[in-house]
Amino acid sequence: MTRTIDETGAETCEWTVTGMDCASCAGKIRAAVERLPGVEAVEVALMTERLRLRLAPGQTPPARIEETVRALGYGIGAHPGRKPFVLPGAGDAARDRHDPVGEDRAGAVGAGEGAAAAPAWHRSGKGRLVLVSGAVLALAWGAAALAPGAAPWAFALACLIGLGPIARRALAALRTGQPFTIEALMTVAAFGALLLGAAQEAAVVVFLFAVGEVLEGVAAGRARAGIRALQALVPTRAWREGPGGLTEVAADSLSPGQIVLVRPGDRLPADGEIVSGQGGIDESPVTGESLPVTRGPGEAVFAGAINTEAALRIRVTRAAADNTIARIVRLVEEAEAARAPTERFIDRFSRWYMPAIVGLAALVAVVPPLAFGLPWGTWAYRGLALLLIGCPCALVISVPAAMAAALSAGARRGLLMKGGAVVEAVAGVGQVAFDKTGTLTLGRPEVTDIAALEAPADRVLALAAGIEAGSSHPLARAIRDRAASAGVAPQTVAAVTVRPGQGMQGQDAAGRTVAVLSPEAAGVAGRAAVATLEAAGKTVVAVVEAGRVLGLIALRDEPRPEAAAALAELRALGLGAVMLTGDNPRTAAAIAGGLGIDWRAGLLPADKQGAVAGLGADVMMVGDGINDAPALKAARVGVAMGSGTGVALETADAAILRDRLTDLPATIRLARATMANVRQNIALALGLKAVFLVTTVAGLTGLWPAILADTGATVLVTLNALRLLSFDPARVG
Repeated sequence: MTRTIDETGAETCEWTVTGMDCASCAGKIRAAVERLPGVEAVEVALMTERLRLRLAPGQTPPARIEETVRALGYGIGAHPGRKPFVLPGAGDAARDRHDPVGEDRAGAVGAGEGAAAAPAWHRSGKGRLVLVSGAVLALAWGAAALAPGAAPWAFALACLIGLGPIARRALAALRTGQPFTIEALMTVAAFGALLLGAAQEAAVVVFLFAVGEVLEGVAAGRARAGIRALQALVPTRAWREGPGGLTEVAADSLSPGQIVLVRPGDRLPADGEIVSGQGGIDESPVTGESLPVTRGPGEAVFAGAINTEAALRIRVTRAAADNTIARIVRLVEEAEAARAPTERFIDRFSRWYMPAIVGLAALVAVVPPLAFGLPWGTWAYRGLALLLIGCPCALVISVPAAMAAALSAGARRGLLMKGGAVVEAVAGVGQVAFDKTGTLTLGRPEVTDIAALEAPADRVLALAAGIEAGSSHPLARAIRDRAASAGVAPQTVAAVTVRPGQGMQGQDAAGRTVAVLSPEAAGVAGRAAVATLEAAGKTVVAVVEAGRVLGLIALRDEPRPEAAAALAELRALGLGAVMLTGDNPRTAAAIAGGLGIDWRAGLLPADKQGAVAGLGADVMMVGDGINDAPALKAARVGVAMGSGTGVALETADAAILRDRLTDLPATIRLARATMANVRQNIALALGLKAVFLVTTVAGLTGLWPAILADTGATVLVTLNALRLLSFDPARVG
């Protein structure tokens, strides 16, 4: 168990709970522990097998929680510590201390140690029940063949042996105030069948119920496999550099600042920065990017990525529990708490569905004999069959199973959404608002034109690069990069100073004043060449020597290469788009015109927030900067670019890890496919229940088809949800 104590003395405790196969299992555990004194904020996550709650001081001890869960028939044990989730790229300020990750814990998230895989079905308690009850049922059939007179007793014995564990769980739930559980209904139906003389059918129903529970467990295990696959991406061992050379150590023991060697073909054991070496990095396990990307010194790399070429020395930048894989896993796990509105509605519906079916079963058993003189045995049997239709497992799991599969599938492709509520909101988006700089554009100006006036272009560029040599301004970096790519050596310039609001100036080797200035400061603001460049949305600077304007340099933050394609995909999805920027109208019009998108310019952060609010209730905001945070929060869905600031990432509801705009329509396609899957699941669950309800009342089906209607529907719904794991949201059309 993981425990943290706040300033009031209240404990937040967390466990791993095993044996949960469907949403009703989670509901039983939640209802049982909520009744205990001092227990608050109970969260039971089915897909990640997690129980989290708060305990008021001096009331219920943690051991009592564990006893209650075990009495219901579930396993409970230690769970690794959790921290508030921060999307990849967020700052350190959002992190807190965490407890060490223990060993042998299912669902562990620590980097470098995959979660323990689910045991084989025949080794679980429910699997053993299937084997035992099946064997006893076979012996009963054998006894019936050899001694027909003993058949009722043999099948009754088989029924009672198989029913024992189920009845114990029903009694434990009854003690916690939960009379309407599937175990209770199963127990009543089986005993009722024995009293009606249908011992063979009762034994078969108990066996089928046990088989159904095992199938539910297998299906739920497959749904959890996506998270285990993510955890397994990080290697368990690493080669760490030290005074004595290379040492093989556990990957989860690495700490920031240490240097590790990653050989070709190895997975990276930690998030880090390349110190030396250059080569291809296959980031597909982390971001879904299909092609390797070349990384060199100073560039960031992710844990779990594969080094495809040269040996790399990497400086660790994040501890194991904070690496990208661990953060993605935490997102998928903790997203279960952010339930979709549809899921909350289904949960409320299920609370009266089971009692309503029980009441209907009682009416079916009693009313026809009393009112119409029909046989008691026949209608009591039909009433018992109806009881088995009363469990809403398939209905309740229809939403969370689909959401868990979608979140896992998205995370493996760099599409991160914070829970089912976000998935449902994304599916309902009708308008998308974009920030400009760093979102629709690359976020780094590039030199687009060099206009030579009184000196050759190379000399203009060399002088400008020399003046800007020590500046960190984005325009200065762009000029230096252009000189480097063109093979132009910067001219030596001394005594460089800043002219606030105008540019920079210095002295060349001959003592002449040289400068890079705005057109206004250089006195060329009205020239035709300047006007033409500025009309194209470019920023223009003048290169001046001893009062003479040698030339002009134009720069622009260019649109992302995939921006036009992403906007076309959004239009194909029926979505409108608008660009919101704090830049001047001239630049905004140039960028937006090239992309075919509406725009609003000159917006402060508060103006962006107001613009988003004015676009309607179904707007999605996409941004990457601190100034985008209010707008991200105001939108129905806020999406942060993966390379954005920590504030934007923490404020957003979702993130695009690969910084590729075409992943935005992919996210929307995934969300829409998920909601379509949810509707299919609900129709499947309710449809099967309705069909068997009618056929049972009409006497066309009996006990064992009724139990198949319950467990079979649960398995079918889960398997349908698992189809989302293979859904390709990048496929257009």
